Amino acid sequence: MHGPAMTGWLLVAMCGVTGASCLVRMRRCAGAERTAAGGEALMGFGMAAMAVPVSVPQGWVAYAAVFGAASLHAAWPARRGGHHLHHLVGSLAMVYMAVAMAGAGSGTHGGHGLADPGGVPLVTGALLAYYAVYVVLAGTRLVPVAVAVGGPGPDGPVAAGAGVAVACRVSMGTAMLAMLLTL
Repeated sequence: MHGPAMTGWLLVAMCGVTGASCLVRMRRCAGAERTAAGGEALMGFGMAAMAVPVSVPQGWVAYAAVFGAASLHAAWPARRGGHHLHHLVGSLAMVYMAVAMAGAGSGTHGGHGLADPGGVPLVTGALLAYYAVYVVLAGTRLVPVAVAVGGPGPDGPVAAGAGVAVACRVSMGTAMLAMLLTL
């Protein structure tokens, strides 16, 4: 990742903790929710690995291959839309960032020791807009809504741990924004 080393290490920590949280959540659920938690754990750990500052040797080709496979895995369920489509966009965004980082090389920029930025500005801008909207919309799901005493929430009863899943998604979306901004 390009940018200050401290930012990179903070993103590594945040994404690693988020990935671990998704693994714990995966053990507590079943079916489609378990599959989603597994995909989010993969994204969290992958984002942690990609956020390591550029001074540490990276395997950009390996990242592109792993997230390319995750994209293929997410493509079939994505035709139904919903959160599966978000997983596909996220996997493809990770492939895009890995390819852009590999193409950026390890050259210096103006003698400052930073690698040259990579990526296509239009694609990067579209991904930034997508994740900004995603984080705001997902974040609104964390805001409590006044509910009549004894009645279900606006979308029916809230499942136990649903807040943790939404918080993980907001965390990873925010990390994706930070990574795209440094691209």
